[in-house]
Amino acid sequence: MKKNSITLLVIAAAVVAAVLIFNPFYIIEEGNQVVVTRFGEIIDSSAKAGLHLKMPFVDVVTTYPTKVMSLEGDSQRIPTRENQFIIVDTTSRWKITDPVKFYESVTSIESAYSRLSDVIDSAVRTVITSSSLNDVVRNSNLINELQHSENFALGADAQEVQLSQITGEKVIYENITKGRSELSKNMADIASQKVPEFGIELLDIVLRQIKYSDELTESVYNRMIKERNQIAQTFRSTGEGKKAEWMGKLENERRTILSEAYNKAEVIKGEADALASRIYAESYSKDPEFYGFWKSIESYKKTLPNFDKVLSTDMEFFRYLYSANGR
Repeated sequence: MKKNSITLLVIAAAVVAAVLIFNPFYIIEEGNQVVVTRFGEIIDSSAKAGLHLKMPFVDVVTTYPTKVMSLEGDSQRIPTRENQFIIVDTTSRWKITDPVKFYESVTSIESAYSRLSDVIDSAVRTVITSSSLNDVVRNSNLINELQHSENFALGADAQEVQLSQITGEKVIYENITKGRSELSKNMADIASQKVPEFGIELLDIVLRQIKYSDELTESVYNRMIKERNQIAQTFRSTGEGKKAEWMGKLENERRTILSEAYNKAEVIKGEADALASRIYAESYSKDPEFYGFWKSIESYKKTLPNFDKVLSTDMEFFRYLYSANGR
């Protein structure tokens, strides 16, 4: 009995050792798919997760992912329809849908990246060269639909007004016919016609970044500077006009205030003079002789210091000055 047990243990150990040595199993993990080849010939393919059998030393298992992968394209310097050069960066999403075709055509993921890159770059160049610059850099005509609804303030206390109200006209940009999203779809459609033979499905191509070339950048910046200067000059001219308008209003208000003040002052002076005359009349009517004397003395004070002639003392003018009785 003991011998039989030992024999069974030896046999079991031998079987385990054989399994470990020859390894007739392989595992497909979730998110993967495999192609099994025997002497270079494809004998099986599967995406079912789990433990699978293979012929040891003969079968070769090549694993590919079933997940969506991305491909970051190289920057390309491409001319638009107007022959204006731009630098385009793209990113693409793709996945392996037929592992057998994929193995037969490209075999490895690295080779697939290279083949896909060639196809995508060609599609991007084809679409860009047949499209206008506006279609490439813009995605819609929303800029014209908004009609510059953004508000601009002329000053801290000024009422906010629209740019179109200042310039008297609305700036209309050239309408686009497709736009960046539509061009991306066109690129994907062109490239998708060539990749099924690789066992690949191309999900999309996205224009990740578009930059102007150096010569175009300078031209665009100069145009932007010119437009900003025109807008700045418009604001300055409008400000000068507003200033002249307010200065005119202030001058009119100043003249109105001064005129009203002068009228009031004249009225007050007239009333004061009338009151003074009445008071003087009432006072001097009590003693007319004293009034005559007082007015003569006041006249002497004002006129005598300025006389440069010799006058007779017998004049009526000097009756209070040289009269023996002071009258």
